[in-house]
Amino acid sequence: MKTIYLIKYAEIGVKGKNRYVFEDALVKQIRHALKKIEHEFEVRRAQGRIYVDAEESGYDKETDEEVRSALQKVFGISGFCPVVSVEDKDFEVVAARTVAYMKETYGEGEYTFKVFARRAQKDYPMESPEICMELGGRILDACPNLSVDVHHPQIELNVEIRESVFIYSETIPGLGGMPIGTGGKAMLLLSGGIDSPVAGYMIAKRGVLLEAVYFHAPPYTSERAKQKVVDLAKKISVYTGPIRLHVINFTEIQMAIYEKCPHDELTIIMRRYMMRIAEHLAKEAECLGLVTGESIGQVASQTMQSLMTTNEVCTLPVYRPLIAFDKQDIVDISEKIDTYETSILPFEDCCTIFVAKHPVTKPVPEVIRRHEGNLKEIIDEMVEKALAEHEIIRV
Repeated sequence: MKTIYLIKYAEIGVKGKNRYVFEDALVKQIRHALKKIEHEFEVRRAQGRIYVDAEESGYDKETDEEVRSALQKVFGISGFCPVVSVEDKDFEVVAARTVAYMKETYGEGEYTFKVFARRAQKDYPMESPEICMELGGRILDACPNLSVDVHHPQIELNVEIRESVFIYSETIPGLGGMPIGTGGKAMLLLSGGIDSPVAGYMIAKRGVLLEAVYFHAPPYTSERAKQKVVDLAKKISVYTGPIRLHVINFTEIQMAIYEKCPHDELTIIMRRYMMRIAEHLAKEAECLGLVTGESIGQVASQTMQSLMTTNEVCTLPVYRPLIAFDKQDIVDISEKIDTYETSILPFEDCCTIFVAKHPVTKPVPEVIRRHEGNLKEIIDEMVEKALAEHEIIRV
C-alpha cells in the first residue's frame, strides 16, 4: 500500500482560469523538494487536488519525517494530510476501513469528532449528509471512547469520494504563500545581518524567484564574512530554491567615497552606489525589482528621507518586505527559518566597517548629488571594473 499525502493550498484555489499555472508550479516545487530524499515519489494532479504518492517498499518512519520536513518548506502549501486510500468505493468497504482508521489512529483516548464527507463523484449513490450520519453512527458503535461534537470537535474526520475514497483527519500546517516562480524574479541585496535573509524569505513566499548580490570589501571584511553570507544564502535557498549569489568587490568604491565625500554621508552614498550596481545586475538577469531588508527608522540609512534618497538612483521598483516590522518581529522569523545564529556571527560586512560616528538621518537629495560629483572622474571606471570582475556563486 502506498503512503499518500493530500496537498492543500489556499490562494491558488481562487486563481480562476489560470489556476493550472500555479498548480503546475507547485507540483514542480514539490518534486524539487522531494528530490533530495532517496525514495521514489509520484506527484500528481487529479480532480483539483495535488497528491504525493510514496511507494511502500523502503518507506519507513525516518523517510516519512524527511517528507514532512520537506513539504513544510514549500511555499504554496497551506497544509498537507496523510491519507488512507480505499480503492473499492462500496460503502460497506469504506465504512469498515473508516472505523478501522479511527481505531488505529485514536486508540483508547477520549476524543470528540465530526465527519465531513465530500463527493467529487456526484453519481455516488449516497449524498454527503447521509454518508456523514452513517459513518458517524458506525464509529460511535465501534469506538466507545469517541463522542460526537458538531460544533467544536477535536477530530475532523474527512472522507472524500473521488477516483478512490480518501480518509484523513490530520492536517500538518505548511508555509502558505505562492509557489516560487509565479511572482517573477528579483535581486536581493544580501548582507551578513539579520534583516536581509528574512526579507528574501518573505518576498519568496509571494512566489518571487531570487538572485542575490553581496558587497565584499577585502581586506576590511574577511573571507569568513563572505562565507557567512554564502551560508545565509544556502539557508534561505531551502525555501527559495537555488540562488545565484553575485559577489561584488566594493573596496575601491568605498575608499573613494570615504576620501572624497563628507563622512556623515558615507552610508547613504555607499548605499546609492550599491543600489546602482544591484540594479545593473538585476536588469542583466531580467529581474523585475530589487529587494532589501530595510525597516523604517531602524538605522540612519533607513529613515524616510534616507529611503527616498536611496530610491532616487533606481529605475526598477525596490521591494522592502520588512518595512513596518519591529526588530523583534524580524528576529522571530530569522529564528524560525534558521538564519539567526549565522547572522549574529561576529564577521562584519562593509556597511558596518565604514559607518560614520554621526551619520546624516535626513539627507537632502540635491546635496547628496552634489557631493557625489566629487567622484565623477573615477567612479564610472570603478563601477565597471567591479561589475566586470564580480564572482558568481551558485547555492
